[in-house]
Amino acid sequence: MTLLTRPQESATTTPTAADDLIRLLFEGAERTVVHEPWQRLISRQEFRHRTGLSPAERTALSYARLRLLDGAVDSTALARDPRRLAAMHEWTGVVDGGLGTLAGIHYNLFLGSLIDHDPGAERDLSEFTSMRRTGTFLCTELAHGNDVAALQTTAELDPATGGFLLHTPTPGARKFMPNTSTTGGPKSAVVAARLLVHGEDQGVFLFLTPLSDETGLLPGIRARRLPERTGSPVDHCLTSFDRVRLPREALLEGPHGRLGADGTVTGALGNPRKRFLHSISRVTVGKLCMSGAAVGVSRAALAIAVRYAEQRHISGPKAGERIPLNAHRSHHGRLAEALATSYAMTFLHRTVTAAWVGHTDEDRAATERLVAVAKGWITWQARDITVECRERCGAQGLFPVNGIADFPLNLEGAITAEGDNLVIWVKAAAEMVFHHESERADPAQTPVADLELTNLPFLRGLFAKAEALWQERTRAALRRAPAGDPVGRWNAASSSALRMVAAHAVLRAADAFLGAIADAESPEARALLTDLCRLFLLSRLGEHTGDLLADGHLAADHVRALPLTIDETTAALAPHLLPLVEAFDLPQEYLAALPMANGEHVEPTVPDYPTTSPAPLHPTHSLPRPRRPHTVSF
Repeated sequence: MTLLTRPQESATTTPTAADDLIRLLFEGAERTVVHEPWQRLISRQEFRHRTGLSPAERTALSYARLRLLDGAVDSTALARDPRRLAAMHEWTGVVDGGLGTLAGIHYNLFLGSLIDHDPGAERDLSEFTSMRRTGTFLCTELAHGNDVAALQTTAELDPATGGFLLHTPTPGARKFMPNTSTTGGPKSAVVAARLLVHGEDQGVFLFLTPLSDETGLLPGIRARRLPERTGSPVDHCLTSFDRVRLPREALLEGPHGRLGADGTVTGALGNPRKRFLHSISRVTVGKLCMSGAAVGVSRAALAIAVRYAEQRHISGPKAGERIPLNAHRSHHGRLAEALATSYAMTFLHRTVTAAWVGHTDEDRAATERLVAVAKGWITWQARDITVECRERCGAQGLFPVNGIADFPLNLEGAITAEGDNLVIWVKAAAEMVFHHESERADPAQTPVADLELTNLPFLRGLFAKAEALWQERTRAALRRAPAGDPVGRWNAASSSALRMVAAHAVLRAADAFLGAIADAESPEARALLTDLCRLFLLSRLGEHTGDLLADGHLAADHVRALPLTIDETTAALAPHLLPLVEAFDLPQEYLAALPMANGEHVEPTVPDYPTTSPAPLHPTHSLPRPRRPHTVSF
């Protein structure tokens, strides 16, 4: 196999395919600012896999790495830049899922919230930008989850001091699973609480709250560590407040809402719900970060699985013959489809991030919806891809030292964080029923039967028609449902509405993919991307063929030809899988440390078992308590 060559510096020649693919995947000229710093960071020895660590030690290691990360960035500039925040997750999630979680909370949810509220105010952030204090974010409550309208934590104005009393009134109001333990050093939090003025609820605001210092938790604050969860460990806790006194400046204010000296709340957003949603708008950037983490680990999983499939040889059809796993369509076909999806995910993520960075007040709501739709689709696809890659690596893929085993479990966190996927899709679906107009079919210029199933605009148009079909079904279901029962009406329509959102996500991914193809400068790169995009769309067409055929958008011959067309497209891509994952540009230092990615096998990391059995423990003997260190040194 001839691999794509790495870029050659030239201002006058057409770039190589490898150069062009990297440029398209990693934002062209912006790559040096947005992506390369994180590539250099995870290339360092301190970010290699560490075996034999307990969950507590792994958590401490993630905090130690957070400090290394902080030493390599301008904290304030990072917090202000959604693209760099998303890229941080895209690369750090590959080597340490816990680090990605901690960094996202500190730089985006915590520091970003402080910066966004009254950006011109004189608030000293030096403790946080120097990492003398780590920031965390407390919004979700144990009994309320995504139902933030039911949030119960209170911050009562104290007329005597002008400050506030932060309080957890019920067990269900405890803040659920923020990283508030003493692991990682002193911490402060941004806490969402109901502002009470003279006993009246003024809506939910954010409050800057110190949680701990070098000696432990501060008075009135209780943090109980939760049981270990799946995926990379983080010090998740249940956190409560017992009438904790906060100064007046703890309240985060801005044009959306201010507290006057007379106790009156004023602001451009008079609606308490709108004020609160504006206050936690960093959650939207968090969705971009979750999408970034998902595309990053998907690409890494594919890079590992494809390398393994090329280097792992098995018995061939002839006596004594050895052939690579990737020689079999049953193996490389699944990887090719996942690879096509990962390119689509990456291009969609770039498009959506750019839309959020450039949004205006007029299109903010539509852009927030797009971010939510993309987050749900990308993280769900990433879970499927990482599970597929792990399976294609067999038993070797079960060992974390090979770099792939933790990915699916870490993605469960991304699917739930910053808004559970199904919840945010249901919200997007409700908005899209009447506040989004799907593309309607134009009069055909060419008879449907004459259109080729390999034609990308034709394939793209089929998904637009599928979206429009499900939108119309949703509207019809709402019209049929009896009035006076809002839940019943939505139940009648929600299944169709979610199918509409799913088709819309694929359509937006297709548009992003087609945009990348149009921007390609290398003919070879353009041809590879065209085949990838074709496979991406063809592999998703099957579930819609019945509807499209019934409505005259597909011919019977198209349906009959679909399996063969998928197979032929897969065959065209099969020789190029390794070059296509090399374009993911993962650091060589990272790949070199993964045995499975280099044709090696997992080796024992502990001495052999003794040949004679040790004496059994006496029933009255007790095992020593495990040591739970809170620091890890490099």
